[in-house]
Amino acid sequence: MATNDDDTLPLQPPVRLPSETELAAAVRTTPLAAALLRAAEPADGTGTGDEPLPAGDPETGTLLDEAAGARVAEVLREGDDRRVLQTWAEVCRDVVTREEQVFLVLVRMFMRRERLAGPPGVLGALGLVRRPGQDGQPAVTGRRGRRAESDPADAEPYVLSPLGSWAARGLISEASGQDIPVMGAFAARDAAALLLGLRSYPEPERLEELTGWLAGKDRGEAAEEVGAALATASPLSRAVGVELLATDFGDEGRRVLDRLMETPRLGAVIAARLGRDERPSPPEEIAWALVDMAATLLEFGGETDEVIASIAMGMDAEEQAATLALFALGDHPWTAQVLRVFIDHHPDERVSAAARKALRRLHGLASVRG
Repeated sequence: MATNDDDTLPLQPPVRLPSETELAAAVRTTPLAAALLRAAEPADGTGTGDEPLPAGDPETGTLLDEAAGARVAEVLREGDDRRVLQTWAEVCRDVVTREEQVFLVLVRMFMRRERLAGPPGVLGALGLVRRPGQDGQPAVTGRRGRRAESDPADAEPYVLSPLGSWAARGLISEASGQDIPVMGAFAARDAAALLLGLRSYPEPERLEELTGWLAGKDRGEAAEEVGAALATASPLSRAVGVELLATDFGDEGRRVLDRLMETPRLGAVIAARLGRDERPSPPEEIAWALVDMAATLLEFGGETDEVIASIAMGMDAEEQAATLALFALGDHPWTAQVLRVFIDHHPDERVSAAARKALRRLHGLASVRG
């Protein structure tokens, strides 16, 4: 099935990461960090501290030049945890993105939970992969001697280490422009940031994150804050907020929704999502709500047939065409994107023609509105 934009990364679920202190400690135990520190601190204590990297170890000796290695080693010795992580993020960006294949392997391990068979290579030197059951310790590269051939771990593929999940999240977020959420990161944020972050959360994790956000807050005031964020939220964030208020905030949340039902446009969305038939909505508000609900699928990275089905709802082609004609009146910020799905992907020419006409009218009305 085609997606609305095959170049758009679907929203990624949250990742659980250790604390900064634990991640920085993991950095300092990686093979590359160990090699850098050895080069900077001679074993006899009498050297100058400017010995070159161990060129005999192909997994560490060729990753950084001597000047860069010395700078990183100084941070590893003297820097606080945050500075260590900032520096290691730069090292990972430089080393991993240097070879596209290495970056793609890391992406697949993070997004598809694939495992890495064979030598860990660069990813092992950076501490980004480990053997399952190694309790988060990075893969060891360049070690002297060999394991016994009968060691079953030799045949076991590598998985991402916690440090690897941290590095992969950062690199993929930079490459895609999508800020992949971290569990527990929204406790001190406002409601708008919470709803934006929760878009990709599965149900159990969503409740866990909400519970952390609610800690120490008055439940009624928190429900009001979430309600206040709905009008300006993205379509998917708005859908998350309506669901939270309806199911997780008890009477306080339901009272907020009852009041917001009277709000133009937003009230139509709430009524449609909750099946509140008692609220009459004019055609332009119905169109706005339909676009908003279809846009949630686009925002999530849904397939085009799902977007079309969310509008069609069992209507025949003529009824769908008539519905699309209303879309230009709703003035929803996602209207053009939804119409383009129908133009590019609807199998019935009558419907796609109606979408093209609606898009032209939308552009014309936008120029009149200024």
